[in-house]
Amino acid sequence: MQINTYLAFDGRCKEAFEFYQSILGGEILMMMTYRDSPMAEHTPADQLDRVMHTTYRVKGNILMGADAPSHFGKPTGFSVSIGLDDVDECRRVFDALSEDGSILMPFEKSFFSTGFGMLFDKYGIPWMVNCQAPV
Repeated sequence: MQINTYLAFDGRCKEAFEFYQSILGGEILMMMTYRDSPMAEHTPADQLDRVMHTTYRVKGNILMGADAPSHFGKPTGFSVSIGLDDVDECRRVFDALSEDGSILMPFEKSFFSTGFGMLFDKYGIPWMVNCQAPV
């Protein structure tokens, strides 16, 4: 069994996944726009360059996404969680993801972690960054 997170964007999916790749490394395995799909002839012209589906792999983990219809609201009720062993790498990832976003909980040592923080990135996606090294 595999459980993956599927993120919805309003026209900025390509930009977001390229941003994540620049921070986390990994590989965008595929990215299909409506223009490149069998649905192109049924898609309004102003929607053709929206992402129909993308798959991104980093260190054995898969994150997927697409540009959702504009009536979809902002994501709620979840966070994408990243766990790393090195506190300096955690801080780097946290700082990069939070650039032009908003910090919900600053990255700092806690009773359960040598470093933990929560943020919304500039695309409105909620993240938790946790250092898994022993406290």
